[in-house]
Amino acid sequence: MAVKNYLQLSFFFISFILFSQEKAFTSFNIPEALSEGANAVVRLDETHIVLEKIDAMQVLQKCIITVLNKSGDGSVNAYVHYDDNVKIKALEATIYNKVGAVIKKIKEKNFKDVSAVDGGTLYSDSRVKYLDYTPSDYPYTIEFVCEILTSNTAFIPSFMPIDEYFVSVEESKYSLTYPENITVRKKEKNLEGLGFEKQENSGLISYSIKNLKAYKPEDFCPSLVDIAPRVLVASKQFSLEGVQAEVEDWNGFGRWMYNDLLFDTVDLPASTISKVQELVKNETSDIEKAKKIYQYVQDKVRYISVQVGIGGWKPFKASKVDELGYGDCKGLTNYTMALLKAVGVESNYCVIYAGKSQRNMEPDFALMQGNHVILSIPTEEDAVWLECTSQELPFGFIGDFTDDRDVLVVTSEGGEIKHTKKYNTQENTQYLKGDYIINADGSINAEVQIVSKGIQYDDKYGVKTLSERDLDVYYKDRWGYLNTISINKIEVENDKTDISLTEHISFYVPNYTKKAGDIMLLTVNALNRNSHIPDKYKERNYPIKVKRGFVDEDEVKITLPEGYLVEALPEKVSIENKFGSYQIEFVVKDEGVIYKRKLIMNDGEFPKEDYNDFRDFYIDISKYDNAKIALVKNTTKN
Repeated sequence: MAVKNYLQLSFFFISFILFSQEKAFTSFNIPEALSEGANAVVRLDETHIVLEKIDAMQVLQKCIITVLNKSGDGSVNAYVHYDDNVKIKALEATIYNKVGAVIKKIKEKNFKDVSAVDGGTLYSDSRVKYLDYTPSDYPYTIEFVCEILTSNTAFIPSFMPIDEYFVSVEESKYSLTYPENITVRKKEKNLEGLGFEKQENSGLISYSIKNLKAYKPEDFCPSLVDIAPRVLVASKQFSLEGVQAEVEDWNGFGRWMYNDLLFDTVDLPASTISKVQELVKNETSDIEKAKKIYQYVQDKVRYISVQVGIGGWKPFKASKVDELGYGDCKGLTNYTMALLKAVGVESNYCVIYAGKSQRNMEPDFALMQGNHVILSIPTEEDAVWLECTSQELPFGFIGDFTDDRDVLVVTSEGGEIKHTKKYNTQENTQYLKGDYIINADGSINAEVQIVSKGIQYDDKYGVKTLSERDLDVYYKDRWGYLNTISINKIEVENDKTDISLTEHISFYVPNYTKKAGDIMLLTVNALNRNSHIPDKYKERNYPIKVKRGFVDEDEVKITLPEGYLVEALPEKVSIENKFGSYQIEFVVKDEGVIYKRKLIMNDGEFPKEDYNDFRDFYIDISKYDNAKIALVKNTTKN
C-alpha cells in the first residue's frame, strides 16, 4: 500500500479514538430529536475503503450504535461475510452500559461462525461471522470494528447512512481512496436538503452527515431504497474471482457477463438435444416450442441454491444441471436458455432485483446489482418473461416477484435495461359469485365461487399445494372477520392455460346476525369485506405509492329466513375518484336479495397532499362493506 494510504488509515484510527473518548459511549448525550421514533441510534458509522489496485481492496468499518429498546437489537448489524477471496484482518466488539462502562469485550474467536446461506443451499463457500449478544438491560452501546482484505473489487460498498427504518444517525462518514490508473464512478440519490458534506479530489471521494433523524414507514409509501440517501460507487476496472473486466455502461456490463460468465455454460449432451428436438417437432411457432421446453424443465429439475463459481454470479453449466436435476436461479435459467437454443428459440439471461418491493436496476448506472435471474424471450410485441425456478408457475407468468421493474437483459451484443411485465389494474381481477342462506337462528350457510387472475391469481395459486389442514386454516384466516366459521368443502382448480384460479368453498357461520325480538340485524357483505383503513398521520412525509391496482367484482344471492322481510334496502352507492371506484347495489328478487359490489383500486403514485382523501376512500369502502340492514319478522296474517 502507498504511504499516502497508510497516513490516511492512521488518521482514520486516531480520529475514531478521539471521537470514542469524547462520546464516552454513554446514552445520556443523545440529542432528543434523534431518540424520537428510534429504536437505535448510530453514534458513529465510519467506513474507509482503499482500492489499492484492480484486484486488491481494503475495507475498514467502525460503528458505535446505541440500542434503546428490544426492537433495536436487530439493528446492531455486527457481522462480516468472508470466503476464499475475502480475508478478515480485524474483528472485535465492545459492549457498554448506559453510563459508558465496559460490560464485555468480544474478540474474533468469540463471534459466531456459520454458513452465509440458508438450508435451501446445497453448497456455498461463503460464510459469516456475527456477534451473538443478549442484553440484560437497555439502553446499551456496541462498538464494532472490522477490517477485511479482498481481491474482488466488483462490489465497492456504497455510502448508506440509513438502511432501515427506526434508526437515526448522529454521524456517518465514508471515504474511498484509489490510484490514478483506476476510474471510479458514483451516483448520488436522495441527498437533497440533508446537509451532506462531500469532498472529491484526484483519488479520493468522501461523504459525511450528522444528525439524521430516523425514517418511519408509512402506509402506501415508496420502498425505503427509493427514499433513503445513498451514494452508489463502482470502479470502471474491477476483478471478480480473478476475472478482470473494464465496464462503464450497461452495454459493456452485459457484454462482459455474456463473454466471461455465460459463454461456456450453454452446453448440453447430444442425447438431451435430440430429446427436446423430438419433443417440439410438431410445433411451428417459437412460443409453442418454448411452452413445451418450459414444462420439460418444470417436470425434470427442481430449485436448490448452489452458490459457487464467480462470486455466486456464474451459473453451473447446463450439462451439469441436466445431469443432476437441480440448480439455483442462475443454473436453471441458463439451462432453460440452453434447451431453447437447442430447438432454435432465442432467449436472454436477465439479472433482476426480485421481491414485492419492485426494486429497479439503476438504469443509468452500471454496477454489480440484482439478487435473482430470469429469462426473456423476445417477440415482435412484448417480451415473454419466464421464472425458471418454479415448478408451479404457468408459462409466461412472473407475478409480483419480478413484475413491473427494470432488468438487465444480457445478449451477445451487450446488455440493455428493459422493463418486465406490468400487470395493469384490469388484469388483476377477482370475480366472486356466491349465495348464502340465513337460517331462523341467525346462522348462515354459504356457497362461493371465486375466480382470480393476474396478481390476484399470484396471491392465491399456492393454495393448490396446501394440505387439507392448512387449507382449513388458510380460509379461516382469509375470512377472519367471521370468527366462528366452519369450512365444509374446499375445491381449488388451477388453470395454467388460462392462468386463473377457481375456488369453490362452502362454510357455516353460527350467530352471524344479531337478533332482538322480531328484528334480525344483518351485515350484508359476508363474503368479501374490507376492514383495512390506512393509518392516520399528523403530517404525511412521503407520497402515496399503490404498487398494483386490482378489480373485485361480487354478486351474492342472499336468501332470507322464512317469515322475514327486509325493512328497507339501502340506496345504491357509487364513488369515483383518482384512486379508483366503488359501487354497491341491492335488488330484491324472489325470496331474497341480490347484492352486487364492484371495487377498483388504481395503481400509481400520488402526492402526499392527497393522503387524507385517499384514506377517506378506504374509510368509505369499509363503512359500506360493513353496512347493515334490518330484517323484520312478517307478522301480517293472511
